[in-house]
Amino acid sequence: QVQLVESGGGLVQAGGSLRLSCTASGSGFSINAMGWYRQAPGKQRELVATTSAGRANYADSVKGRFTISRDNAKNTVYLQMNSLKPEDTADYYCNAVISTSDYAMNAWGKGTLVTVSS
Repeated sequence: QVQLVESGGGLVQAGGSLRLSCTASGSGFSINAMGWYRQAPGKQRELVATTSAGRANYADSVKGRFTISRDNAKNTVYLQMNSLKPEDTADYYCNAVISTSDYAMNAWGKGTLVTVSS
């Protein structure tokens, strides 16, 4: 069984920075891709950034402000968020595309709250 655990959320003023981390734990799996999604109150969950095979993909709304990185040895993905805006306020969820010898699946963390005050 694979578990994803996020950390690093919190309250920050507009223009500030936060760094989110997410570590995958378990055994007998490989990770094909990792990423971050977010869900603001009353809105659908949306992609923030993903990374796979050394390539990164970003939502237009965060390009130039957020940077995703991954430490494969630690099964950890990071999201450096700079120049934060109140509209970045949301629950941020870590995602990993996991493969085992028997199946592939999407794994999700429980989320970490980011609040940006104006």
